[in-house]
Amino acid sequence: MSAGGAPVPPPPNPAVSFPAPRITLPAGPDILRTYSGAFVCLEILFGGLVWILVASSNVPLPLLQGWVMFVSVTAFIFSLLFLGVFLSGMVTQIDANWNFLDFVYHFIVFVFYFGAFLLEAATTSLHDLRCNMTMTVSPLLSDNQYNINVAATIFAFVTTACYGCSLGLALRRWRP
Repeated sequence: MSAGGAPVPPPPNPAVSFPAPRITLPAGPDILRTYSGAFVCLEILFGGLVWILVASSNVPLPLLQGWVMFVSVTAFIFSLLFLGVFLSGMVTQIDANWNFLDFVYHFIVFVFYFGAFLLEAATTSLHDLRCNMTMTVSPLLSDNQYNINVAATIFAFVTTACYGCSLGLALRRWRP
């Protein structure tokens, strides 16, 4: 009771005052039944292959392939986190416009992966470039490194295409 005799209203419930998260994708394992969930799984799979293939080529051109490694490892980790947030259901607990965040994330990664794909293709195209290595002239990439870089270029393109498809789906969800 207050000094005037009127009862004091209870404080507002903070959970009620926050708006609900804005997301149109399902939370939990149901995310894997959507096209977006399938594309994120493919991004993780093919991105991991790019990472493994570039690393196994012994990175003959660190200036070019260093960026490819950075993009593939970073995108791999963030895609795992992105999928983990949806699988765990945390999207329903965090107040955010998840449709917009999904769009921004896939836009940034698509642009970076497209650049990484171009750099990996440029590295592969330098196969026949002759370099002076301690008194002998030899090709920049050995045949084995060339074959590995061809595979890495193909998987970088496929991964870029997966991020592009995810970007298109995210754009449709964000701006219906």
